[in-house]
This record gives sequence, structure tokens and C-alpha cells, in this order.
Amino acid sequence: MPNNTSYSLPKDSKAWQQAVDSVASLLPNDTNLQDFDALQSLPVFALIVVLPARVSTLDIHQYVQSWVDEQPNWHLVTVAEDADASFVNITVSDTEPMAGNAQRLPFTQSQVFRYLLVPVSDTLMHPAKKTAAAHIIDDQLTTRLRRDLTEDYKNTYHTDSADSLDVVDCHILSVGHMLRTHKLACFDMDSTLIEQEVIVELAKAAGVGDKVEVITEAAMRGEIDFDESFAQRVALLKGLSTDVLDEICARLILSTGARTTISALKALGYHTVLVSGGFTYFARYIAEQLGIDEVHANPLDIEDGEVTGHVQLPIVNGAKKAAIVEHTAERLGIEMSQVVCIGDGANDLPMMAVADLGVAYRAKPIVQARADAAINVTGLEGTLYALGYPAFAPTK
Repeated sequence: MPNNTSYSLPKDSKAWQQAVDSVASLLPNDTNLQDFDALQSLPVFALIVVLPARVSTLDIHQYVQSWVDEQPNWHLVTVAEDADASFVNITVSDTEPMAGNAQRLPFTQSQVFRYLLVPVSDTLMHPAKKTAAAHIIDDQLTTRLRRDLTEDYKNTYHTDSADSLDVVDCHILSVGHMLRTHKLACFDMDSTLIEQEVIVELAKAAGVGDKVEVITEAAMRGEIDFDESFAQRVALLKGLSTDVLDEICARLILSTGARTTISALKALGYHTVLVSGGFTYFARYIAEQLGIDEVHANPLDIEDGEVTGHVQLPIVNGAKKAAIVEHTAERLGIEMSQVVCIGDGANDLPMMAVADLGVAYRAKPIVQARADAAINVTGLEGTLYALGYPAFAPTK
């Protein structure tokens, strides 16, 4: 039987605030260190480096510092752990069940390194330089880290496997993201909270799996309008018996870190929402499994025990997802600057765009390119690292 282990996370952002306070002399004279919007406009960046525990980190600080040493206009600060921060405890099973009774860890054992990058020159400090500075850092620093760490990984494990290329996530974010207290987290379901695409599972049961998967992949890449693709896929399900719905629910596999992430966010005071372009029947089941607060998805039109193949309007597409996020925040009295959205497909981009932080989880390239942060080397708990939290620590 799996054991339950308690893990701790800081409840607030004191460590980041202390890092900002330490570089006050480098900021414009009129900067209010408590005005997160003002800080957000400046090219002051949080650099978060996430590595799986198996990857050697002997030179990680050296790699980062060596890049900074070549950039005379940038100052690097390591974000230290705050011994005075208040903590929350999250209890999770050491292993989670998977299909076939296999078991796995509830999240990816990782190492998280947190830094502050601050311009030391007035010309670079100007808000208008923020976008250009972010591109420079992304192009130069993250490319070097990925190259050097990949080489280390290959040399250490004597492998040329393509898997070794995904050894590091680098998040370059405005420091305001780290300082704000976020309150609302909205998640896509298919290929985000769960590993599968439910409509593909339905199609397999209906004997049209290959046809639906082709349409689904094209839609997730943004090559087909979502509403059109959704209608095409649902039409192929016509005549499918509802007897298979519970069987499909039983086969769904939660993404690595999904339970841990939702448990942690709930402990931190977040309101959690599942916003899916899939079907309510399955979304409610997954929300119940994870303890998510509310669900928005498409009803599956059924008549006489069979799927009709018709869609009920309005479809929860990308625009509708963004509207749901905005309306939910308004209903709860939460500012959009306190909202985080997580997804993997092109139809998740609109809700990511209206949020303070948009996180791409093992997403298509078009989504990763437009998200604020992209998770590739951890489970869904990488969302917490992108929010500025350190790696999970077992409670002593």
C-alpha cells in the first residue's frame, strides 16, 4: 500500500519581495517596491530554472553566472529560501495508481533554482525595453542552459537519446508575477489534467478513432477552426451507446502532478476551475476526482441511450473559455491580475491571454511560443514553480 507523505510550500512571496528589496538601489528612484503593477512594467525578471532530480546540477549556478558575467548590463540575485515565511502542508500518496495497476510518483522529483535579473543601466531599465530584454535573455541564456545541461546529461548517462534534450525548463517572467497573490486557477482538461483526449477515446469506442484523432490534432495545432472541428468529430460519434461512458471514465489517467497541484492550490487559497472544450460528463468526473471547485464544458447530446452526433450551442471554444474565466473572476470579486490559466492547445490561448499568467503544459509549439511559461520536464506541478514556488520539501 502506498504511504502518505506531507510536503510543505511557502504560503506567500516573501522570498521574492526580499530579493526585490535587495536591488532597490538599481531601480528608478521613484519606484514603489509595493506597487506590483509598476514593477511589472519594468524589465526586472524572475528567472526560474527547473530540472528533474536525475539531472546533475553541479554547474547550474556557474552556467547562469557565466552568462551574466558576459552581460555587463545585468545583475543577478539568487532568491534565497525565506526561513520566516508561513507554510502550508500538502499530504499526497507516495504513489498514484495508473492503468494496469501500475504506480507512479504523484509528481516529478525536481530541483528549482530561482533568480532575479535586474538591469544596471538606466537605458535598459526603461519600460519600453522590457520586451526586447526578455527576448535577449530567452534567446541567449535559455539556449545556453539547454545546450550545456543537455551535454552534461549525455556525458553523464552516455546517451544520445532525444529524451535527453528535455532536461530543463527555463521560465523568464516579469517579477510582478512572483509578487502578486493569485487567487483563481483555471485548467483545461484533455491532455492537461488528464493524459488523454476524451473525444479520441469516444471515437475509439465508436470505431472511428483514426478519423477523429486526425481532426483533433489539427485543431490543437490551430490549423482548423475549433467549432468546425468539434462539430465534425461529434458527428462521427452518432449512434455510440452511452453504456461505454463509465468505461471510458475508468480508463482516464490523471496527468502526473495533477492531484498534487490541485491540492497545493486549494491549500494556498485558490478557487479552481475546469474549463474544457470537451464534455461535461467526463469533466465533472475528473473535477470530483481532483476536488476542483467548478466545471464548464459541453453537454454530450444523448437520445434513447445513444449519442446523437449533434452539438449544443454555444460550444465552449477558445473565446468562450476566455469569457468563462473573466465572468468567474468577476463573480468571485477577483482581479484578472490574480488569475492563472493552464492548457495545452490553441483553444486555450484566449484564456491564457486574459490571465496574469498563462502556462502551457506539454503543449503544441504554437501554444508554448505564446504562453508566459511552458512546462515540459515536470508534471503539472510545474505550474507551482512557474508561480515562483520552490521545489516541494518533505515535512520533517
